[in-house]
Amino acid sequence: MSRLFLTAALACAMAIPAAFAADPATADKGLCQGDPIGAFYVTKVAGAEDDGVEAGEALCYRCKYGSRPMVMVFARQTSEPVAKLVKELDSAVASNSDAQLKSFVTLFGEKADSMKSEGKKMAAKNVPVVVAKDKNGPANYKLSDDAQITVVIANDSQVVARHEFDADKIDVAAVMSEVKQMLN
Repeated sequence: MSRLFLTAALACAMAIPAAFAADPATADKGLCQGDPIGAFYVTKVAGAEDDGVEAGEALCYRCKYGSRPMVMVFARQTSEPVAKLVKELDSAVASNSDAQLKSFVTLFGEKADSMKSEGKKMAAKNVPVVVAKDKNGPANYKLSDDAQITVVIANDSQVVARHEFDADKIDVAAVMSEVKQMLN
């Protein structure tokens, strides 16, 4: 039993970047590899104009994408590195259409309404930008209060990897490497 617990704890710790792993208070926060991803509702702001969802429409994108491979970005604020990540994800979604890769960006926080205009600036052809119903983001995703950006990579409705970043220090290469690894 203790080996099972130790294995689970190590899997969670490995999913947290070194900047947060040193703090034991954050070790039990957030989804870990193998955890199921749940439903949550958002309102579309912009992007993915050909996905059949109009701006202003409320839905569950996670549900819409089902068990397909997906990258979910949760952002408390926008920045140039967030926009760069969205651009990379947009390209990855386009070039991996055979694998049915999907992605979306969820904005949330106290200033979610003002983030809508910023979200429109990040709009991408294949990646919708949405605003979460809950100002704290989806509760079932256990998003860390310390992370400005959380990236959840999932396949078959389970977490493959999770990364947490400051808005100005996103490791786009690490995220894209995880996406590539998931698809192979």
